[in-house]
Amino acid sequence: MKEFNKNKLMIAFLCFGLTACGGSSDDESLTIDDTTSETTTDSTTQDTTTDSTTTDTTTDDTSTSNLLHDAYSEFDTDNVDVVLSGESVIIETNGLPNHTSPYWSETHELYIEPIVAVGLAPGNIDDFEGTYTLTVANNPEKATTTSATGLGAIGIAVSGSVIYNDEEGPGVALDNAVTSLDYNGAHTGPQSFHYHLEPISISDDDSNLIGVISDGFFLYGRKCNSTGDYPTDLDESGGHTSITQHTSDAEYHYHVENELYLSNYYILFPGNYQGTASAIN
Repeated sequence: MKEFNKNKLMIAFLCFGLTACGGSSDDESLTIDDTTSETTTDSTTQDTTTDSTTTDTTTDDTSTSNLLHDAYSEFDTDNVDVVLSGESVIIETNGLPNHTSPYWSETHELYIEPIVAVGLAPGNIDDFEGTYTLTVANNPEKATTTSATGLGAIGIAVSGSVIYNDEEGPGVALDNAVTSLDYNGAHTGPQSFHYHLEPISISDDDSNLIGVISDGFFLYGRKCNSTGDYPTDLDESGGHTSITQHTSDAEYHYHVENELYLSNYYILFPGNYQGTASAIN
């Protein structure tokens, strides 16, 4: 977790009527020949017990198909539980971030004061009591057609909080609520604390992993780890196929697009899902 730098981007909080962001939402068998002598049978049985064929096959199967994607090792284990179940990954989070914000209660150790106290959305981070659960494929594939994101959570960040799209409400542009966002481009309401913009406590103009989108593809910062620069081959969802810090083979993933929004910010995910999205409940 990065230390907060008060000289970094801080969004001035202005007093306005905030519109709510929507929400929910061939194991080999050895046969003993009955005609063999008792001594031979005993020997065969012992050999069967110590035969490494079965063990080796099981190990090989596990290593090739049942390993959790390395990117999940970056999720904060205090806030997020990640479990591999067959070919699926179950991700459960308490919705709380692991960094500072003026949206924590004033007595919380991660609370920081806003520059201007007015304009904050109602509610504190620690008011939220519940969990979010997302089940995705461990090896997701792109869908034949894209699908639009909806209001509410569309992804889970490595910090524990959830990711929203670029709308504040049904047909309501984020422009109308940008003044309530903290320095991580996040605020509360109508349920939990969530990110709309590049969360600089996680990724600040770099290639860091930000989280996983609900179609199972990972979201990285504005730069590509394989080149160290901004990718120029992104599709309409900010995605492309390349090697990341978590893979030795190229795979499809998203990036925060390096396009300024309102002159100062970078929207986390303004496009459609390129895979088949699952609900975050």
